[in-house]
Amino acid sequence: MKLDSRKPGASVPLRLQSLNWYSKPNLNTVEQELQASTWVQLREAPSPYSHDEALLLCQHSDTEWVVWIPDHGQMVLHRSQFGEAC
Repeated sequence: MKLDSRKPGASVPLRLQSLNWYSKPNLNTVEQELQASTWVQLREAPSPYSHDEALLLCQHSDTEWVVWIPDHGQMVLHRSQFGEAC
C-alpha cells in the first residue's frame, strides 16, 4: 500500500514534473506482456524434480510474481528468474 503524502489541491512546480521519468521503468516487451494465468519459462528449475515452467498467479510487487510450478508448488519469483512467456 502506498501513502499519498501530497496535500489535496497542491500543484507540483513545472520544473519538478519532468522528474517523473523514474515512475515508468523501461521494460522490455516480454515484461510488459506478463499477465496472470500465463506460463513462463524458468531460467533455472527450483529443484531437479520440478518442471522448468511456471504459471503466473498474481503480481506480488513491481518486480515479483507469485507462481505455481508443477511438481514443486507455489513460490514468489523475481522477474529475472524467468524468461519469455510460453
